[in-house]
Amino acid sequence: MDGQMVQEYLGRLGVSERGPDVEFLRELQEHHLMAVPFENIDFHLGEPIRLGEHALDKVVRRNRGGTCRELNGSAFPELLRELGYRVALLGSRVFRDDGPSFPLAHTVIRVDTPRPWLVDVGFGRDGARYPLRMDARGPQHDPNGTFEFVPGPDGDLDLLRDGTPVLRIEHQPRTIDDFRHVLWWYENCPSSPFRKSLFCTRESENGRITLRGNLLTRTGKEHREKVLLIGDSEIRKAYQEHFGITLDRLPPIPCE
Repeated sequence: MDGQMVQEYLGRLGVSERGPDVEFLRELQEHHLMAVPFENIDFHLGEPIRLGEHALDKVVRRNRGGTCRELNGSAFPELLRELGYRVALLGSRVFRDDGPSFPLAHTVIRVDTPRPWLVDVGFGRDGARYPLRMDARGPQHDPNGTFEFVPGPDGDLDLLRDGTPVLRIEHQPRTIDDFRHVLWWYENCPSSPFRKSLFCTRESENGRITLRGNLLTRTGKEHREKVLLIGDSEIRKAYQEHFGITLDRLPPIPCE
């Protein structure tokens, strides 16, 4: 990642470079969540999900978003390293109604400043707006809820949001290659949630904007607005207006 791409990346986030401290890390995560959507469009266009430099180019030069393997696993940690942060990738399980999912289902970032912080720009509505102290016990208040780390089995950490478990995070650092077999499953298995649902979502100043298929939802602290988009032109306009994404062809909307 050269200096030019660093500046282009920061330009997309709307921030200026400075020393790698905690306050800058908070600013970077917040701006990333608002500028770069969590989306799975390529899954439905039949485009391969490529990691490393390809994901970085997708975010910076193609003005797209991606899933956690692309955002947390490839693009954002590379920017953080170039800015002088100590970065490690961690695997995690996602809690569902029946308990935690399979290992490495979600990729997160640990940043040491030297305190360890959980950084996550690819988890959608269940994630925090700001980094969370991984060595702290007790509630951590965030605009997106009250988060808390509690000990999990085998040295893992469970992350709770408003008292409900959302992630079980490993302590062992990973490389991006460790997540490739899980990515294959997400791309190819009919029961994959990324195959069954089409979404594009990002944070806004007061809430969240989400396009799921042809349903556009805007939420705030005290309101929720849903608009059913009619026809390709309205869908294209929504991608461009709310997410800055221009598509040569629209992804087919799956039957959820």
